[in-house]
This record gives sequence, structure tokens and C-alpha cells, in this order.
Amino acid sequence: MARTLAGDASARRGENESNSENGASDTSLPLRSLLTSVSNGLARSDGLMRRAIPGLAILFIIVLALFRAGELASSFTKTTDAAQTTLSLMASVVAQKLDASEGTLPETGYRTTLKRLLADSLPVGATSRSRTFLVADASGTVVATAPARPGLENLPVTDLLGPSQPLTVFGARAGVLSVAADLGGGKRDVKVLATVHHLDGRLGMIAVLQPENAIYEEWRNDLSANVTLFVGTSLVLLAVIYGFFSQATRAEHADEMYAATRARIDTALTHGRCGLFDWDLSRGRMFWSSSLYELLGREPKDDILSFADVADITHPDDIDLLGLAEHLLESGETLVDETFRMRHADGSWIWLRARGEIQTEPGSAEPHLIGICIDITEQHELAEQSRMADLRLRDAIETISEAFVLWNAKNELVICNSNYQSLHNLSSTAIRPGTPYKDVMAAASNAEVAPHPVNVAQRGGTSDDSYEARLKDGRWLQISERRTKDGGFVSVGTDITALKKHEEKLLDSEKRLKATVSDLQKSRQTLEFQARQLVEMADKYQEEKTRAEAANKAKSEFLANISHELRTPLNAIIGFSDIMTQEMFGPVGTDRYSDYCKDIYSSGTYLLNVINDILDMSKIEAGRMTIETEVLNAAEAAHDASRIVTGAATEKNIAVTADVAEDHFVHADKRALKQILLNLLANAVKFTPDNGTVKLSASKRGDKLRFEVTDTGIGISERDIKRLAQPFVQVENQFTKTHQGSGLGLAIARSLVELHGGSLTIKSEVKEGTTVSFTLPLADQVETA
Repeated sequence: MARTLAGDASARRGENESNSENGASDTSLPLRSLLTSVSNGLARSDGLMRRAIPGLAILFIIVLALFRAGELASSFTKTTDAAQTTLSLMASVVAQKLDASEGTLPETGYRTTLKRLLADSLPVGATSRSRTFLVADASGTVVATAPARPGLENLPVTDLLGPSQPLTVFGARAGVLSVAADLGGGKRDVKVLATVHHLDGRLGMIAVLQPENAIYEEWRNDLSANVTLFVGTSLVLLAVIYGFFSQATRAEHADEMYAATRARIDTALTHGRCGLFDWDLSRGRMFWSSSLYELLGREPKDDILSFADVADITHPDDIDLLGLAEHLLESGETLVDETFRMRHADGSWIWLRARGEIQTEPGSAEPHLIGICIDITEQHELAEQSRMADLRLRDAIETISEAFVLWNAKNELVICNSNYQSLHNLSSTAIRPGTPYKDVMAAASNAEVAPHPVNVAQRGGTSDDSYEARLKDGRWLQISERRTKDGGFVSVGTDITALKKHEEKLLDSEKRLKATVSDLQKSRQTLEFQARQLVEMADKYQEEKTRAEAANKAKSEFLANISHELRTPLNAIIGFSDIMTQEMFGPVGTDRYSDYCKDIYSSGTYLLNVINDILDMSKIEAGRMTIETEVLNAAEAAHDASRIVTGAATEKNIAVTADVAEDHFVHADKRALKQILLNLLANAVKFTPDNGTVKLSASKRGDKLRFEVTDTGIGISERDIKRLAQPFVQVENQFTKTHQGSGLGLAIARSLVELHGGSLTIKSEVKEGTTVSFTLPLADQVETA
């Protein structure tokens, strides 16, 4: 095997160095091309042959039938001619002998002598094949027969051969005729060939008869044999044709299934970036699947690759194919898992992982290494990038002047630098990744005085903490810890021993200063007392301020929380009351129950709106309300808001109009602008008596767009306007007392306007109506494109 592969490799090198071997290679190329062309031509003509072979076989059967029929017809003619000739010759020979011997016949009782003479005159074998010789006297009566047929003697010849054949017909000129004769059965039912010759003297004639059955017996046997052979041959050919068609159909189906299966496998291998190979170790030849060719950017082909072809595109630093083959054959190993590079058609190198197993076909001792090659170039590049990133990370950690250590979520060591190792005098075995924190500290000869594992709960529940720790050798560290996303911690320790010593010196200096100024303290006690009082007052002020801010924050959080808690049951109350009102699952019963359900639904809806207003107000006060401005069409927003309040206005016969030009665009949050307009229009409708009007308009004011909501309602006094837009404030009078509300509508609208950088103003006169206006930044129509 090794010699085979080495010879193949040497031949490959010889092709690159020897002109004579190049000539031999050039000579083999035309032969290979010719064989390939012949193979392709046969493959292309396969369909034509499948259609032509049955026709040729049937044509052969027809020709054979015609040929044998012609031969049999010719044989029948020849048999008839031979029988007629034989009969005529025998009749002539016997007639001549009888004519010559007639003189020896006695006058009386000559029949016995005639019979003997007739028997002596017959040629050898004359009576074979059922031939009968009849001798008749001049009156036409049979007087002698050969072989002896007593039953035919003394009978007229015309009774035997038929009255339709006169005796004069049976002369020398008549030849041989086929007639129906009576050979002793009393019936002329035997077809015979008969010839008659006249004799001289007392003897009238001699007739020779031979049944046609005896004449054509051999021909009929030959006919039966030919028919049997022809039918058998035809049946065999038909069976062969049927088998051919069946096998051809099966082969075609098998080819289609093979092609479909191979296409599926090639598609799967191509999309999976892998390919199949079959390496004949005994011959050094290798087969590649088309997907493996495409993986290397080469044109797929069905030729078997030589060992040298594969070795030429394999990186020599990664794998030695010859050494691998020798090792597999010598060691007996069957499994292969190798990673190496192969040259792409564009000249680049791609990484492949080959996994295979040696297989031996039954009845053959030639081992084949069959397996799959997977493209791992991307994985290899990612691994290389990861390795380089790890190296850069380690270099970066090493360059840190502080002690650096990383722990995972289980308080196990991940990585540390040499400064951390030297700071705690740790051995290399103690800083292996995965070592628990306790084991690391146990191995440290210069640990913290109060060692503890990194635990965020012990750091006050924060993910970023910093503290000071003293080591056993007296040095001080400032340790900064930060929690990682996976639950671990990064710890950085800075040596602050010098700072601590400097701090101690400062403390000593402070003590000396205190001793120096002790005399002055008594004289300054009064001033210090006053200063303490001021400090206490300032502290109390700061405390009260902090308490007030905390109370306000607690209030906002409480409102937000209680709003969230109330909305869930309110949704259930509203939903179930609506179901009961609409009687979706059947009648409720008493009409009063239906009224109660409607009251529950309306009260729940009202309470939910109040809670939503409280929640929005609490978000605004807590600073959690954010807006996302975009270019909006003011006319669309105005029409949408006016359409929503139209239902409530219709109940009071209030006309709501929106007069906003279509070319007005603003920078605003879509939801916030809609809420502002709805709150202002709803307030206007609520506090406008029946048959009143509410108008929404907009006009440009420099780089702002001014919205105005004007109503003909009850109006507001001037002293109440300043506090009207504050949260939970309602101006009580005989009209508002009949209307429910949280008093947050104007407050929410003002806060949302201010979040947009605008302002809201209120102008009103009692019983004359109210005008609420606000401004928003203008936007150009071009910005909407």
C-alpha cells in the first residue's frame, strides 16, 4: 500500500519534472477522453436502444416465421415432386419388366405366375412407404397386387380409383395424379398419388398407388418440429422482451430514485457545508462528492482523483496523507478524525475536518476510507479570534498596576493578574481557574485580616462597592468590586498604605493643633454655642425639607401603587357589570337589578377615569412621564379629539367645531397631544350648558402654533383661575357641584404642555365662557417626507 501511494506521488512529481512522462500523460488524456465520449454516447443512446430492441425482436420473429414458412412450403413441393417422380419411375420400370416377361405367362392360370413376376420386377424398397402395385388385365380387372392385397383383386380399377377417372386417362401421358382411392374399406376416403402405365399383350395396365399420409409423414414431422421450435423461440423472445422491459422500467425508476436521492443528499451536503469522500487505500485513488468539489470552488466531475491530485491541494504542514495511510494499514485503526487545510480554487485556504471509518467490501480485501469533510473555516477563525481576544485580555490585565481578580457567581476564581498573585503570595496551583474563594484565601500567606467571600448581600445590596482592608503584613488595600452580568464579581485592589501613613501623620498633627488651640476654645465657647444653634437649625431645616420631599415622593408612589391596585378590580367590575347590563348569558330578572348594573358600570367607569388621571398625574410629578416628539398634522389631531367628545356634546345639544388649517404641523407626542385636546374639550363640554357651543382653533404665532378651546360655559372668576390648574383643585359653584370629576384634567394638560416646552393660559369671565390656549413648536411640512 505504501509503495502504491509513494509510486503515485513519485509519478505526480515526475509529471512536473520529466518531459517524457508529460508526453505519456498527454497520450493517456486522448484515450481517457475517447472512453469518456464512448461512455457518454452509450448513455445517450440507452433510451433509443430500449425502444428499438423490442421492435427488432418482433421483426426477427416475423422474418423467422416467413423464412421457415417458405422453407416448409419448398420442402412440401420437393416432397411432392420426389414422390411423383419416384412413382412414375417405378411404374415405368415395372411395366418394362412385365412387358419383357409377358411371353412366359401361361395361357391359363397365369395369375400366380404374374404375381411372382410382379414381385420379381419390383425394385428394392418399392413397397416401402405403403406403395401398392396393381396389375389389371385388358378388361381393367385387377389380377395381381404387390404387396399382396387379396381384397383388391378381381375388382375393376375404376372402382378403386373412381369412375371420374377413365382408364384412358391413366396413360403414359397422364403422369401422377392425386385421387381419392378405395384401398379395401369400401370407401374412397384415402388420398393417394397414383400413376398408370399401359402394358402390351394380355395385360392391360399397371397402376402404382401411394397414400399421401405416408408421403408427407416426414414433412409433417418436420413441420411439427419447426412449429414447436418457432413457438418456443417466440415465447422465449417475448419473455426476454418482457423481462427487458421490466428490468428497463425498474432500472429507470431506480435511476430516478437514485438521481432524486443523490440530489437531496447533494443539496443537504452543499447547504451543510460538507462533502463525502471514498479513499481506496490500496490503489491510492479517491472519490469526491459534488458538494466537496463545490466546497473547494472547483467544477464537479465524476473522475476518480489520484493520491497526488489530493496531496497537491492539501497543506503539507497540517497533514501527511501518505503517513496517515501507512499508519492506518499498519496499526489496524479504523476511525479517522483529522483537521487540515485545503486550497480553494481562488487560491485561499479553507479548514476542513475529516471524519471517516475504514470499510472493506465483502469478498474483497481492498480497504476503503469512507467519511465526510466539514467546512470549519468559520469556526476556526472564530476560535482564533477568541484565542487572540483572550491573549489581549490577559495582556491588558497584566498591564494593570493594581491587583485584579475575577470571580464567578459561585465565588470561584476565573482569572487574576500577577500583582494579585504576588500581593497574597499565591502559588501557581492556587490560582487555577475554578478554585473556590476559600481555598484561594487558605493558600494565601498574606490574606486579609477579616477574609470573606465576595457577596453582594454583604455589601449592602449594591452591585458596585468599595471598601478598605488591611493585610497581615500591615499593608492597606482599597478594594473596588463590581458585579458582572453573570452574577460574578470583578475586584480591583489598590495599595493605599502610603495614604494611610499620611493620614496617621495628619491625625497626629491635628492632635497637636488641638492642644495648641485649647486655650482659645474657652473664649470661643459662646460663638461655638451660637454656631451650634445655627447648625442645629440648619439641620432641622434640612431634615424637614428632606421629610417633606420624602412625603411628596411617598405620596406619588402611593398614588401610583394604589392606582395600579384599583384598576385591576375596577376592570373586572366594569366588565362584569357590562355583561350583566347587556344580559349576554340570559336575563337578570328584576328591572331594578338592571338599573343597579348600569349604575355599577357608570360608577366604575368614572372611578377608572379618575384613577387613570391620578396615575398620569403621579407619573408627571415623579418625573417618569416621557414624551417622544414627532411631526404631527394639527388638523388631524384636532378632528380626532373633537370627534371623540361629540357623543357627550350631542346629549347636551352642544355644537363642537374644529377650525384648524390642514397645512399646520407641530412637533409633539401624538398620545400627549391627543390627551391635552381631549381634556380641554371634555372640560368645555362638561361646564357648558345645553344648546351651547365649543370651538377648537389653531393659528401661527411666530415659530409656535397656538391652540384655543373656547366655550360658552359658566366661566371662572379671576381669583380662581390661578389655582384652577393645580392638581385636585375644583372651583365650587352651583353648576360644578352637579358634575363629578377628579380636578386633574387641566393640571395634566398644563403639565403635558410644559413637557413640550409650551405654556397653557386660561381666560374667562363668569357666565360668559372660557378660553383655554396653549402653544406647541411649529414644524415644516417638508419634514414629514
